[in-house]
Formats: sequence, structure tokens, C-alpha cells
Amino acid sequence: MAAQTASIANPPAATRASWFPMLIIALAQIQMGFNVSALPVSMGGIVEEFQTSPSSVGTALVVYSLAVAGLVMLGAKLGKRFGSRLMFQIGVALHGASMGMMALSTGVNMMIEAQVIAGIAAALLVPALVVMIAAHYEGKQLSQALGFQQASAAGAFVLAFLIVGILASTIGWRYGFGLIVIISIVVFILSFRLKYVPGQQGTKIDLTGAVLAALAISLISIGFDNLNSWGLIVAGPNAPFSLLGMSLAPLMIILGVVLGQAFFSWSHLRKEQGKSPLLDLRVLDSAEERAATFCMLIIGALGPAVNFLIPLYIQIVQGRSSFQTSVAIIPYSLAIVISAMSIVRFFDRFTPRMIGRLGFIVVMFGFVFLAFAIQNDWGTPLVITGLIITGLGEGALLTLMFTVLVAASPKALAGDVGALRGTVNNLSTAVGTAVAGAMAAGVLAVIVNGYLLDNPVIRPAVMNQLNLNNIDFVSNERLDEVMAQTIASQAEAEEATRINESARLRALKISFLVLGALALVSVFPAGRLPGRVSGDQPAPPGSSHPTPEPVIVETGVEPSASDVYAPSETPV
Repeated sequence: MAAQTASIANPPAATRASWFPMLIIALAQIQMGFNVSALPVSMGGIVEEFQTSPSSVGTALVVYSLAVAGLVMLGAKLGKRFGSRLMFQIGVALHGASMGMMALSTGVNMMIEAQVIAGIAAALLVPALVVMIAAHYEGKQLSQALGFQQASAAGAFVLAFLIVGILASTIGWRYGFGLIVIISIVVFILSFRLKYVPGQQGTKIDLTGAVLAALAISLISIGFDNLNSWGLIVAGPNAPFSLLGMSLAPLMIILGVVLGQAFFSWSHLRKEQGKSPLLDLRVLDSAEERAATFCMLIIGALGPAVNFLIPLYIQIVQGRSSFQTSVAIIPYSLAIVISAMSIVRFFDRFTPRMIGRLGFIVVMFGFVFLAFAIQNDWGTPLVITGLIITGLGEGALLTLMFTVLVAASPKALAGDVGALRGTVNNLSTAVGTAVAGAMAAGVLAVIVNGYLLDNPVIRPAVMNQLNLNNIDFVSNERLDEVMAQTIASQAEAEEATRINESARLRALKISFLVLGALALVSVFPAGRLPGRVSGDQPAPPGSSHPTPEPVIVETGVEPSASDVYAPSETPV
């Protein structure tokens, strides 16, 4: 195939393309974003209908995120091999089918299975979205299209919380997922209006690397997700089995880390043999790149922790509706969007190191504010204020870390930087949600058992009828149903309600304080970020020319992510 070369410095005049393809791409982004947002907003309805715990919703979010994180690099290679429009269409159809499963779910297991399928679909869609943008737009219009794609991701998050919140509060949580099915049908029909980009038949897929990466990410995510239920060290009663009495959860995390190291070793070996690895490890060569990746993992985990704990607080502790959850979450989301877009104005005046440290301090202050703001009585304004503070720091950090990774790598590795970011973002989402759920439930169990120890009101016989080995967040109404099935007297039931209210609130306060401490500790790795402003940064490694490099776009071949900046991999 012939190659067409155009200089970045002197791009040729291009005919202005229609924005209709961008509308299709934005709808696909909204389709994915609605699912991720609908789950926490629907928490109250799901918990009530399936008679399950809020941790089940957290598990559904975890399996979705780990499916995306484990398969997004493979999804990018499949798109390059078979054509991104085909992968786009398969992803849209598969995601729509999974949302149909969600709307028709008969229990927790079916809900989790639906989210696994949705995660696989998103792994195909995430890289295909950027390739489709690159196939339709160039020059200034390409930059605008990428901006629209970023805006549609953030807009989907806000709109989903509002629309799904209203639906869940009025006619039921299932209708929100039914709406996503309708969106998927529309997107699939319109997708035939997108350009057909043929695949590259000679593309080799590193299946061994893909398996190692998927297994490592899955084991780490599942291990973190089950730390509370299976046991932190000693195996608990809910563990499927144990190894000499030890819990499987930490063992899975350790094995996942080992397999992750095996993935890196395998990638190095393929590179030495002149073969293409699943991920080019030169994107992690410098200390600055490794620091940015680590900081991205931390801030990427803190955000999902907030998205899990706040609905838990509002719907379970406060007993409020899904719509009221949306009212509190939307300002937080808007703060992230505004901060992420505005922070670039400061890159030429402040160093990434300064911005990174200040960003983590702002996030820490936001968590501490939330810890003191949440009360058993309704206090939305104070909670929203704490969320806005947290969102401002989070948005700035997300943009900063990705910018550092892009600036530190040569253009040829921009696609690998995007894949790395997608993996880190979704792995951190899974880990953040899992850790938040396990930490809150674990702290709650410790507090409840402390209250019940030598309690003068509740008799030991009543305690024996309660499942104290599996304590989780429950509403007062649900607790009353449980107590009604025991021999508890009215006084004992009232004491149990008092303990429940106090323990839930203390557990959430402690959880936010722990998250704040984690944000504060992250100031230290942020100190390894570049100590120079963007205008003073040297050319990326591998670039020896003072003038801009030419962009090579092969006719009929998918453009590299290096030609189009980079994707917004998180399907939110």
C-alpha cells in the first residue's frame, strides 16, 4: 500500500468533513458510560429486589473493569488485524446484548455475568473509537473531534446519573439498562455510515502476552474484591476453600503480581527476538514514566472508591432515592471535567511535580472534609462541597499523569501509552471499587462486633441467631426484617438499630479518612514527576530531530494512536 506523508508543521489544507460520524462515535461512548454510571445509581433498587448486599453491585463493577483492563490491549490488536469498524460493530452489539441481560436479570449471578460480557465488549470498543475518529478527521478538525469524544464521555456520566436516577426512583432500575439497549440498536444501525478501514493481514497477535496480562489483572482484581469475604489472611467461612487455613484472596494477589512480572519478562524477550510484544515496555523506561503510571493507578483507584461509597452512604445509610444520589454525584463529575480541561493552562507555568503534589493534597483535603461532613441527618450541601473539592484535584491529576506519559515517549510509542493508560485506568477502577467495598465492610464488622461485645441489652442467644461472620451495610428496614426472624425483644431490636446506624456512619468516616491518608502518601511518588515546565522539557526519548517529525499515514491502514493524540480509554 502506498504511503502518504504530511508534516505536522505544514499540514495540507483539508476538506472539512461531516460531523455525523462523530455523532455515531459519541453515541457509542455514551452507551458505555451509561452502564458504568447506572450501576451505582441503581444500588438501592438492586439490593432491595435481589435481597443482596451493596457489595454485589461493587463486584459487578469490578468484573466489568477487570474485563476491560485485561482485554483492552488484545482488543486493540484485534482491531488492527480484522478492521476497527468490524470490532466497533461487534462491540456495540455485544454491549447492547449484555445490557438486555442486565434489564432481565433474575439474580446477582446473572447481573455479574452481564457485566463480564459488557467488559469484553468495551475492550473491543475502546480502541476502535479512536481509530474511527482518526479515519474520518484530520488537522484541526481531528483535535476538535477528540475533544468532543472526551466531552461525550464526561457528559454520559452526568446524564446517566440524572436520567437513570429518575428512572430508578420512579418506574424501576431495570428501565435504565433497557434505555442502553435502545441506544445500542441505534448506534449499530448508524455504524454502517462509518468508513470501512480494512485490517492489516500481517499483524501478529501476542497471544501468550495477552493471556499473561489477562490472568494477572484478573487475579489481582478478584483477590482484592474478596479480601473481606474470604479473609485478609486466615480463610473465612465464605472462602471457597483454603490453603492450609490461609485465605485465597492474598494468594491470588501475589500470584497476579508474579504473572504480571512474567508478562514484562515475556515482552522483553519478544522485543529481543525482533517480534512485536503486546505492549512496548519503553513507555516505562524512565523513573518519571514509572512515577506517572503509579500516580495514575492511585488516583484512578480513589475516584471509583468515591463512586461506590457515596451511593452507599446516600441510599443505604441515609435511605434516600437514586435521584438524590445523582444530585450529589453530578457536581462531583462536573468538577472533574472542568479541572481536567482547565489544568492544561498551568502546564507552562508550573512543573508537573508541583501540580501533582498539590493535586494529591487537594484530594486529601476533600476526603477529610467528606469524613467530617457525612452525618446520619441529611446534609447534601456539605457532602457536595467535599465531592467538588475531591473532583477538582482528581480531574487535574488524571490529565497531568497522561500528559507526562505522552511527553516522555516518542511518537512511535503513543499507541502503547494509550494501551498502558487504558489498562491502568480500568485495573485501578476494579481495585479501587473492591478495596473501598472490602474496607468499608471490614471496618463495619469490627465496629459492630465491638458494640456487641458484652452488650447489656442484646442477649447472647439473639447474637447466635445473627450471621455475625458476614456483616455488611444494610438499611434499618432490612435489619428489622432480620431481627423479626429471631427471638429478639422490642428493646433488643431498637438496640440493634442504634448500633447499625452508629456503626455504618463510623465505618464510612474511617473509610474516607483512610482514602485521604492514601492521597497524602501519594505526594511522595508525585515528587518523582518531571521538575520542569512543559516549555522546558527536552525532546522525548528517541527523537533526535529539533524539527517536528512527519506523520506517516498508510492508505487503507488504520492510523496509529500517535497520529491522533490518545484515546479516553475509561468507558465512562
